[in-house]
Amino acid sequence: MKLVVGLGNPGKKYERTRHNAGFWWVERLAQGLKAVFRSESKFHGRIAKLAQPEIWLLLPATYMNESGRAVAATASFYKIVPQEILVVHDELDLPPGSVKLKLGGGLSGHNGLKDIAEGLGSRDFWRLRIGIGHPRDTAATEQDVVDYVLHPPRAEEQPLIDDAVARGLGIWPLLAEDKHEAAMLRLHTKPVSAEE
Repeated sequence: MKLVVGLGNPGKKYERTRHNAGFWWVERLAQGLKAVFRSESKFHGRIAKLAQPEIWLLLPATYMNESGRAVAATASFYKIVPQEILVVHDELDLPPGSVKLKLGGGLSGHNGLKDIAEGLGSRDFWRLRIGIGHPRDTAATEQDVVDYVLHPPRAEEQPLIDDAVARGLGIWPLLAEDKHEAAMLRLHTKPVSAEE
């Protein structure tokens, strides 16, 4: 792992919206590791460096559907291949409270992921998917979905999403050491309760 990207939209207006779950995760990681972001125009975003091992954290300053510009510029400059990149993003197809790790695969209609895949010329990057749920109304239009991701989570959803972010952060030491299989096992295995 050489580059960790949090997806979201820049600016106060979007700070607490569901679409910014990737930003929340990367900002909390940086805070915990005392990494400081600086604005870097050549990378179209804010970047921070972790030492031991050297890993870059990136928060694109573009809007979500142009995230690939920041990711491609950073990856190109530091000679980072797609398999060394982790993209942390909101996931409509997972319920609030759920968090999953995977390599490659479909883009689930996520404009940020689509733009990154185009910018890198590959879908083979790691994704940490933070569940935000879906406006499950069968008559939900594309605009309904856009409105949903661009609004803050409901009061009962926020603690679930915060918990998913925390559990995702819990596997960071394994990700930093490229122990992806162990990270997935820990994240995807349901803890056994004391009664079982």
